[in-house]
Amino acid sequence: MTVATRPGGRRAHARTDATGAASTALRRMLESPRRPARVLAAFPSGIYLEVRTELEPHVVALVTESATRLPNSMVVTGTMPQVAVGDEAHVGDGSIEVGRLSLRARRWWNPAPVLGPVDPVRLAAALPAMTELCDRSARRPGLEGNGAADLLSEGCAQASLVRGVMAAEQLVGLGPGLTPSGDDMLAGLLVALRHLGAAAGVPRAVWLAGWLAAAVTFDARGRTTPISATLLHCAARGEASGEVLAVLRGLAGRQALDPALHRLLRLGHTSGADLAWGLRIGLAAVVSLGGGAG
Repeated sequence: MTVATRPGGRRAHARTDATGAASTALRRMLESPRRPARVLAAFPSGIYLEVRTELEPHVVALVTESATRLPNSMVVTGTMPQVAVGDEAHVGDGSIEVGRLSLRARRWWNPAPVLGPVDPVRLAAALPAMTELCDRSARRPGLEGNGAADLLSEGCAQASLVRGVMAAEQLVGLGPGLTPSGDDMLAGLLVALRHLGAAAGVPRAVWLAGWLAAAVTFDARGRTTPISATLLHCAARGEASGEVLAVLRGLAGRQALDPALHRLLRLGHTSGADLAWGLRIGLAAVVSLGGGAG
């Protein structure tokens, strides 16, 4: 702990210096000049800061080790500072200052690791397994039965930009909460198309991911919540939480799928199920576009 003092030796305030493990998605923001920010939301396991900048991600998450490691987060060891929504903060010049805490990145982690080559036959076999696990789960997507979700699935399987973009436009910001269900589904889809498409050698899936990403991130700040807009920008670059990345590894045969999918489905009220639904649509599209639907 460092103690700041005024001239004359009078105590001004104490600031706690700490370090954390930061997503590489935050590197540009942290290395940029110091900017003002404000506390957007505060929970025991995480604090969300909205930075006054045009850079993405413009929302930075500070999370505990037990919380979901979001792609725009720094994982902090120890107790979160006591702050309230609207409190001032600062981000940049190598640190994050919020409350009496001054954080610096001690190490970095990659929210978009390369999956590596995957046999399309393996992905085709993983699709019914994932479908069965999702259908059996008591955790249901927030937009189950929504027509736009069905249109999105059909459009992606056919690499139809018209259908895909039309459905995506309807889903952005749809649903309640800090991360609406429509956004979570789209985030899962974008990550699946990009990573699985690249791993299985299906360029049309990666091409589709690029176009859909452009559609859902255009003016995202004006169409959904600040936190969700940031996560859509992250997903557009293939960046995802640890739980989502674990499911991708499970689909690729790098680890067991069942426990990874169960961990994802337990996230939030419907967020995990919404993300899983998006991953499932993306997986089905990669299999279809790669010629493995039959």
